[in-house]
This record gives sequence, structure tokens and C-alpha cells, in this order.
Amino acid sequence: MQQPRTGADAWGIDDGYWATDGSWRETSTTTRTALRAAMGGGPEDPGPHRSSPVWVVPAGWGEQLLGPCHLVLENGVDTGIVTSLSPDLPIGRHRLIPADGGPETLLIVRPRRCHHPSGLRASALAVQLYAARSESSWGIGDLRDLRMLGAWAASCGIDLVATSPLHAPSPGADPQPSPYYPSSRRFLNPLHICVDDVAGAATDDLVARLAVEGRALDADRRIDRSAVWAAKRPALERLFERRGSLIDIEVEGFRSRGGDDLERWATFCAIAETHPGPWQDWPGELRHPESPAVSRFAAAHADRIRFHCWLQWVADRQLRDADGTLPLISDLAVGVDPGGADAWADQDLLALDARIGAPPDDFSATGQDWGLPPYDPHSLRASGYETFARTLRANMRAGGGLRIDHVLGLFRLFWVPPGHEPSSGAYVRYRPDELLAVLAIESTRAGTFVVGEDLGTVEEGVRETLAATGVLGTRVVLFEDAAPSKWPSGVLGAATTHDLPTITGAWTGADARHRADAGLPIEDSARLRRPLEAIADGAGLPGDAPADDVVVAVHRALAQSPVEVVIGTIDDVLGIDERPNMPGTIDQWPNWSIALPTTIDDLATATPPAALRALSDRQPPD
Repeated sequence: MQQPRTGADAWGIDDGYWATDGSWRETSTTTRTALRAAMGGGPEDPGPHRSSPVWVVPAGWGEQLLGPCHLVLENGVDTGIVTSLSPDLPIGRHRLIPADGGPETLLIVRPRRCHHPSGLRASALAVQLYAARSESSWGIGDLRDLRMLGAWAASCGIDLVATSPLHAPSPGADPQPSPYYPSSRRFLNPLHICVDDVAGAATDDLVARLAVEGRALDADRRIDRSAVWAAKRPALERLFERRGSLIDIEVEGFRSRGGDDLERWATFCAIAETHPGPWQDWPGELRHPESPAVSRFAAAHADRIRFHCWLQWVADRQLRDADGTLPLISDLAVGVDPGGADAWADQDLLALDARIGAPPDDFSATGQDWGLPPYDPHSLRASGYETFARTLRANMRAGGGLRIDHVLGLFRLFWVPPGHEPSSGAYVRYRPDELLAVLAIESTRAGTFVVGEDLGTVEEGVRETLAATGVLGTRVVLFEDAAPSKWPSGVLGAATTHDLPTITGAWTGADARHRADAGLPIEDSARLRRPLEAIADGAGLPGDAPADDVVVAVHRALAQSPVEVVIGTIDDVLGIDERPNMPGTIDQWPNWSIALPTTIDDLATATPPAALRALSDRQPPD
């Protein structure tokens, strides 16, 4: 039995952690000093200097204040001097400013739970959007393809479509392929714009010629994002030039609603086109978004900034059209590219020299460095969690649900010190009570339910806290010893994830062969197959049953389980044996770049796959 942790220091750095082998790993003085420095502190500083009072109260709760305060609501309305909180105070992040000039308090009025549809019992089809192409795609799955896929899934009895992150990569000739290494989590990837659906595309000769080039890319299952953007960028630039005055009016309204976030994103894109590479390599005067030089650059490149705002307007409209066909579950990545737009805009909130990762465990003996800078919990708190709220809001703009990748990061993140190996890292604590309160506010406002990816090493009490906040947990067949029928109800149930083998890959041994070809160990293959064997045996299938039969049995077991949302990947439904991502590889495997072997058009005219029919048949559990 593990002993309780010994606690965290004033900076939130844990004294150590329990490793998966049961041993206690003490945080070294060197690591502690390095992480304090990453947060802007010296070795003698007793604690951060950016702390500010935060008070979280439930909606409908009235309380006498210690003294008279100005109450300024989140929308900026000053309600005047109050001596107590009114029970009808709206949910939100408000400010209490003491009349005697004391420190301001962030007052978070939270709903009891995140939004949760009554009687939720749904099925969802998960798709890596880049992989889902139609006959009219330009080399990559786009937002019209997502709309078509939603219509097909709905016709098969499916309730939701879950997408890979649609976050934007940095602009440039070679877009980052990983949707989990975005330049911005608040803006959409222009590569997913369907050019054919943009006003004026049908009558433009240049767009027609570029469409031929774009559609020719569909002949290769390996997605070439550089070639896709080389075709789409000039086509979109032409259509931007030909836009009408009515569109300008709509785009300006969109810009107004987007505020500083949108302007900074578009400005970043314009600068990055002039100075390719991470923003840390730009001329010094352009490295901070609030510098006078950035304002001068924006004025001199106003039309290019308008172009990037227009791209986001187009993508937003197309996403909302797709969501109108079948509600979407969006995916929020855990972090951002340190050289990208969000890191440039949020640099005062980030510990840019540190990296997020994972400690050594059964899957990685040396630990993991994900290359993503963590948000400094103290700066995030002092800023009133505005950036966190805006990021949530951006990812709840469309869709029935939001999946938060590595939701355990709302409690603690494993920080790797600058220049160190992951094995030298330590956990840094955040304020889950405050972060979950903000999450509940945004979820309630958007009418979006929330799923937390809570896999891996989970501290005692974390899942209970998430459940109490209305956040669905996650259970994955390949990770669980218990059958789906024994899983709790308040979770999303899935067979596998994008980082794990597909059912067919695990059952047939194809994934082990792929791993061997990539130079990776294959000893985990048998272990990952065992949960499938248990389900197959329960369904009366022999150990050498065809993979298609096992896929159906797994999806039927998920559908009949007590969980509130079941999800099947299109890769599993179609019997594909290649996984989307092979952790631990770069060039040895085409990560995030394998298209589906069939088009959405063909799916729409074929008999619905048996696995999808089984998934949609959500009978009450026994």
C-alpha cells in the first residue's frame, strides 16, 4: 500500500511521486531549483510573488463579506458597493475590490456541475479528420467531409462524431502533422477548409486548376500536408481577393467577436510568413505581442491580417455546418508548440524553458518529454484564468461534447526541467477546484458535456473529484482487466485510442509486425491482446476467430455496457490494422498521416459495417 505523498512546496512542486513499481521517487534539490527558476523564482524565494486571492462559491450561495467591496461582474458591469453576495449572482468570474483599497479577489461563481444531458446514453464514431477523405477532397479530410461523415454516421444510428483536435498549426510551407502539437488551441486548421464550399470557388478558373492538383493527392494514402497547402493556399488567396462587400461585413463582425485573441493570431501568422520559424528566432522587437513594433507591423500588413481572420471565419462557418449535421465531440490537446502562436501570445503565463512529460513507467523506462511548455500555475491564477476560459470557449463553439486530453493536468503536470532528461522531472500542482469551476462555467454556458482522458497514473480521489464536477472519465478495453459490463456508468467507453493498436492490429499480430518494422519492442503485444481474448471468449468466439468477428463482439460489448457514451473509431469499424500514431517514432512510421483506405462516398453507398450497427444498438445493460 502506498504511503500518502509528503506534500508540495510553496511553488507547487511535489516532494516526490510514487513510481509504477511502487518505489518513492524523491524530488532532487537540483530539480526543485530548476523548476522554480522556470517559474521565475530564485533559490531563496519563499514562494511566487504573483499570488492573488481566489474565492470559489456555488451558484445560489449568499454570504456576508468581511467588508464593503465593489462587485464587478465578468461582463465589466460595476454593481457598486456590496456588503454581501446575492444568491442570484450569475455564474462567472467576477471581481471583488475592497472599498478600503485592499487586494482584489477573483470571485468564481460556479454551477454545481458541468453540463450533462438528461438520460445520456449515446454512441459516437471517432475519426482523425485528416484521414477521412471523399472523392472531392484535396488530399486531406476537410470540414465538408466531416459533414458527410456525420450524415453517414447518423444514417447508421450513431449519435455523435468525435474528431481529432482541429487546432491550427503555424503557417508555412510544412504544416506540423500532429494535431496534438498545435500552434494554437484557440483557432482552426485552415488545411481542413473545403475550398469548393467557399463563395466564388465554382466559377474561378485558377481554383478549378488547383482543384485538379489537390484531388490528385488522394491517390496516395500517405497525406502530404505540404502539397495540400501548396494547392489550397493560392486558391484561398484568390477567393479572398474576390470576396464581396457583404462578406467583409460578416468578417468584421467575426473579428469584433474574436477580440484580441483573433487579432494576435492573425498578426502572428502574418509575421511568421515574413519570418519563418519559431517566434524566439524573430527580430527582437517582434517577440512580444504588445511591443510597438508589432503594432507597426500589423498596420503595415493589415490586408494579410484580414486574410488570416477571413480564413478563421470560413473555417468556423464550415465547422458549424458539420456540427449541425451530427453533434461533434471536439478534442482539446494538452499543450502547444513552444514556438507557436499561443506560446507567443501567452508567453507571460508559460514556463517556456520547461516541458510537460511523464515519469518513467511500464511503457517508457526513461520517461517522456512531450516538448510542450507548461502554463505556470501562479501566473495563470493571477491572470484570473482568462486564457484557460477562452481556450475552453473556443473548443466548445460547436459540438455536443469536449474531450480534454490528459485531464489529470488540471490537478498536476509532470514538468521536465530545462536541459534535463524526463527521469529528473517532478510533478507541479495546479488548483483543480478553481480550474474545474471555470470548466463547469464554460460547459454550462455552451451546453457541452465534458469527457476527461484520465488514463495512466491517477492519484487517489482524482476520478471522484472529476465525477462530482460532472466530467465523464474514460475506460479503454485494451487497458482494462474488467469487462465493459463491469465498468461504471459515468464514463466514456472505448476499445482503443489513437496511440494504441487497432482491434484488428492487436488481434492479428499486424501491429506487432508494424512495431518491429519501426524498430520498437513488441513484448506488449500479447498483453494488449488479452482483453480482446476475454471479450471474444465471452461471445463464444475461438482464439483464431476472424478479426471482423472480434471487432463486432467488442463493439457489442461496449454498446451493452452501462457507460453513458460509447465510442468506436472508424479505423476499427473498417477493420484497419494500422494505428494513427506510433509513440516513440518519428520517421519510422507515418504518424498522423495515414488516410482511410476508402472514401466517405463509398461508405455512404455500402452496407453499414456490422461493428457500427452493433455500436449503435445501445440496449439497457443487464
